[in-house]
Amino acid sequence: MPAAIGFWAGTLFLLLLDSVIPHLHRGADESEGPHTRLARTTLMVLAVTLHNIPEGMAVGVVFASWMAGTTSITLASAMTLALGIAIQNFPEGAIISLPLRAEGASKTRAFLGGFASGVVEPLGAALTILAASHIVPLLPYLLGFAAGAMMYVVVEELVPEMSAGEHSNIGTVLFAAGFTLMMALDVALG
Repeated sequence: MPAAIGFWAGTLFLLLLDSVIPHLHRGADESEGPHTRLARTTLMVLAVTLHNIPEGMAVGVVFASWMAGTTSITLASAMTLALGIAIQNFPEGAIISLPLRAEGASKTRAFLGGFASGVVEPLGAALTILAASHIVPLLPYLLGFAAGAMMYVVVEELVPEMSAGEHSNIGTVLFAAGFTLMMALDVALG
Protein backbone atom coordinates (compact mmCIF):
# COMPACT_ATOMS: atom_id res chain seq x y z
CA MET A 1 0.00 0.00 0.00
CA PRO A 2 2.78 2.55 0.77
CA ALA A 3 4.27 2.04 -2.71
CA ALA A 4 0.86 2.60 -4.34
CA ILE A 5 0.33 5.81 -2.38
CA GLY A 6 3.83 6.97 -3.33
CA PHE A 7 3.20 6.03 -6.96
CA TRP A 8 0.10 8.24 -7.14
CA ALA A 9 1.86 11.06 -5.29
CA GLY A 10 4.72 10.93 -7.82
CA THR A 11 2.31 10.89 -10.73
CA LEU A 12 0.38 13.87 -9.39
CA PHE A 13 3.61 15.74 -8.60
CA LEU A 14 4.79 15.44 -12.21
CA LEU A 15 1.33 16.39 -13.45
CA LEU A 16 1.61 19.56 -11.34
CA LEU A 17 5.10 20.35 -12.68
CA ASP A 18 3.88 19.65 -16.22
CA SER A 19 1.10 22.20 -15.64
CA VAL A 20 3.17 25.03 -14.11
CA ILE A 21 6.44 24.85 -16.09
CA PRO A 22 6.24 26.10 -19.68
CA HIS A 23 7.89 23.57 -22.00
CA LEU A 24 7.94 22.46 -25.62
CA HIS A 25 7.94 18.97 -27.03
CA ARG A 26 10.14 18.24 -30.01
CA GLY A 27 8.18 18.79 -33.20
CA ALA A 28 5.36 20.70 -31.47
CA ASP A 29 4.31 24.18 -32.56
CA GLU A 30 2.84 25.32 -29.24
CA SER A 31 4.22 25.03 -25.74
CA GLU A 32 2.53 23.30 -22.82
CA GLY A 33 2.01 24.88 -19.43
CA PRO A 34 1.48 28.58 -18.82
CA HIS A 35 1.72 30.99 -21.75
CA THR A 36 5.22 32.36 -22.17
CA ARG A 37 7.36 34.32 -24.58
CA LEU A 38 10.44 32.17 -23.98
CA ALA A 39 12.42 31.00 -27.02
CA ARG A 40 11.72 27.55 -28.48
CA THR A 41 15.14 26.29 -27.40
CA THR A 42 14.56 27.48 -23.82
CA LEU A 43 11.23 25.65 -23.78
CA MET A 44 12.96 22.47 -25.02
CA VAL A 45 15.56 22.79 -22.23
CA LEU A 46 12.70 23.09 -19.72
CA ALA A 47 10.99 20.00 -21.19
CA VAL A 48 14.12 17.85 -20.87
CA THR A 49 14.81 19.28 -17.40
CA LEU A 50 11.27 18.35 -16.33
CA HIS A 51 11.88 14.84 -17.67
CA ASN A 52 15.16 14.56 -15.73
CA ILE A 53 13.75 15.34 -12.28
CA PRO A 54 12.18 11.89 -11.70
CA GLU A 55 15.27 10.18 -13.12
CA GLY A 56 17.40 11.80 -10.43
CA MET A 57 14.80 10.95 -7.80
CA ALA A 58 14.76 7.31 -8.90
CA VAL A 59 18.53 7.02 -8.60
CA GLY A 60 18.48 8.76 -5.21
CA VAL A 61 15.74 6.53 -3.81
CA VAL A 62 17.46 3.34 -4.96
CA PHE A 63 20.80 4.41 -3.47
CA ALA A 64 19.09 5.53 -0.24
CA SER A 65 17.37 2.14 -0.04
CA TRP A 66 20.67 0.35 -0.51
CA MET A 67 22.35 2.58 2.10
CA ALA A 68 19.52 1.96 4.59
CA GLY A 69 20.02 -1.78 4.24
CA THR A 70 16.32 -2.42 4.79
CA THR A 71 15.52 -3.74 1.32
CA SER A 72 16.83 -6.33 -1.09
CA ILE A 73 18.41 -3.62 -3.26
CA THR A 74 22.10 -4.29 -3.87
CA LEU A 75 24.84 -1.84 -4.76
CA ALA A 76 25.06 -3.53 -8.15
CA SER A 77 21.36 -2.93 -8.86
CA ALA A 78 21.68 0.72 -7.78
CA MET A 79 24.72 1.12 -10.03
CA THR A 80 22.85 -0.56 -12.89
CA LEU A 81 20.05 1.96 -12.68
CA ALA A 82 22.49 4.88 -12.46
CA LEU A 83 24.48 3.54 -15.43
CA GLY A 84 21.35 3.00 -17.54
CA ILE A 85 20.13 6.52 -16.88
CA ALA A 86 23.61 7.93 -17.55
CA ILE A 87 23.77 6.15 -20.93
CA GLN A 88 20.47 7.62 -22.09
CA ASN A 89 21.54 11.11 -20.99
CA PHE A 90 23.95 11.43 -23.93
CA PRO A 91 21.21 11.58 -26.59
CA GLU A 92 19.10 13.76 -24.27
CA GLY A 93 21.92 16.29 -24.06
CA ALA A 94 22.23 16.19 -27.85
CA ILE A 95 18.50 16.93 -28.20
CA ILE A 96 19.24 20.25 -26.51
CA SER A 97 22.76 21.02 -27.76
CA LEU A 98 22.26 20.38 -31.47
CA PRO A 99 19.26 22.72 -31.97
CA LEU A 100 21.03 25.41 -29.94
CA ARG A 101 24.10 25.09 -32.16
CA ALA A 102 21.95 25.08 -35.32
CA GLU A 103 20.35 28.35 -34.19
CA GLY A 104 23.76 30.01 -33.94
CA ALA A 105 24.79 29.42 -30.34
CA SER A 106 28.49 28.92 -29.71
CA LYS A 107 29.74 25.39 -29.08
CA THR A 108 30.25 26.27 -25.42
CA ARG A 109 26.74 27.70 -25.00
CA ALA A 110 25.19 24.72 -26.81
CA PHE A 111 27.10 22.30 -24.60
CA LEU A 112 26.16 24.20 -21.44
CA GLY A 113 22.47 24.15 -22.48
CA GLY A 114 22.55 20.36 -22.74
CA PHE A 115 24.52 20.11 -19.50
CA ALA A 116 22.13 22.41 -17.63
CA SER A 117 19.11 20.29 -18.56
CA GLY A 118 20.75 17.23 -17.01
CA VAL A 119 22.28 18.78 -13.90
CA VAL A 120 18.96 18.37 -12.06
CA GLU A 121 19.50 14.59 -12.03
CA PRO A 122 22.46 14.41 -9.63
CA LEU A 123 20.98 17.25 -7.59
CA GLY A 124 17.64 15.41 -7.37
CA ALA A 125 19.45 12.19 -6.47
CA ALA A 126 21.49 13.88 -3.73
CA LEU A 127 18.48 15.65 -2.23
CA THR A 128 16.47 12.43 -2.31
CA ILE A 129 19.30 10.50 -0.64
CA LEU A 130 19.59 13.15 2.07
CA ALA A 131 15.85 13.14 2.71
CA ALA A 132 15.45 9.37 2.54
CA SER A 133 18.41 8.56 4.77
CA HIS A 134 16.72 10.45 7.61
CA ILE A 135 13.29 8.97 7.03
CA VAL A 136 13.87 5.25 6.44
CA PRO A 137 10.22 4.28 7.08
CA LEU A 138 9.21 6.42 4.11
CA LEU A 139 11.38 4.53 1.60
CA PRO A 140 8.46 2.46 0.21
CA TYR A 141 6.55 5.70 -0.39
CA LEU A 142 9.59 7.35 -1.98
CA LEU A 143 10.24 4.35 -4.24
CA GLY A 144 6.61 4.46 -5.33
CA PHE A 145 6.85 8.24 -5.80
CA ALA A 146 9.88 7.90 -8.09
CA ALA A 147 8.14 5.11 -10.06
CA GLY A 148 4.98 7.19 -10.48
CA ALA A 149 6.97 10.21 -11.64
CA MET A 150 8.93 8.08 -14.14
CA MET A 151 5.77 6.44 -15.49
CA TYR A 152 4.16 9.85 -15.97
CA VAL A 153 7.14 11.04 -18.01
CA VAL A 154 7.24 7.86 -20.10
CA VAL A 155 3.53 7.86 -20.93
CA GLU A 156 3.15 11.65 -21.31
CA GLU A 157 6.39 12.52 -23.06
CA LEU A 158 8.27 9.58 -24.52
CA VAL A 159 5.72 7.13 -25.90
CA PRO A 160 3.81 9.73 -27.98
CA GLU A 161 7.06 11.18 -29.33
CA MET A 162 8.42 7.73 -30.14
CA SER A 163 5.24 6.75 -31.97
CA ALA A 164 4.93 9.95 -34.01
CA GLY A 165 6.09 10.35 -37.55
CA GLU A 166 6.74 8.27 -40.56
CA HIS A 167 9.39 5.99 -39.06
CA SER A 168 7.82 5.11 -35.71
CA ASN A 169 9.07 1.53 -36.06
CA ILE A 170 12.64 2.77 -35.47
CA GLY A 171 11.58 4.24 -32.11
CA THR A 172 9.90 0.97 -31.17
CA VAL A 173 12.98 -1.09 -32.08
CA LEU A 174 15.28 1.30 -30.19
CA PHE A 175 12.94 1.16 -27.18
CA ALA A 176 13.24 -2.64 -27.25
CA ALA A 177 17.05 -2.36 -27.59
CA GLY A 178 17.20 -0.02 -24.58
CA PHE A 179 15.02 -2.39 -22.57
CA THR A 180 17.28 -5.30 -23.54
CA LEU A 181 20.37 -3.34 -22.52
CA MET A 182 18.87 -2.57 -19.10
CA MET A 183 17.93 -6.23 -18.58
CA ALA A 184 21.45 -7.31 -19.58
CA LEU A 185 22.94 -4.81 -17.14
CA ASP A 186 20.60 -6.07 -14.44
CA VAL A 187 21.64 -9.68 -14.99
CA ALA A 188 25.34 -8.86 -15.38
CA LEU A 189 25.62 -6.52 -12.39
CA GLY A 190 22.73 -7.63 -10.18
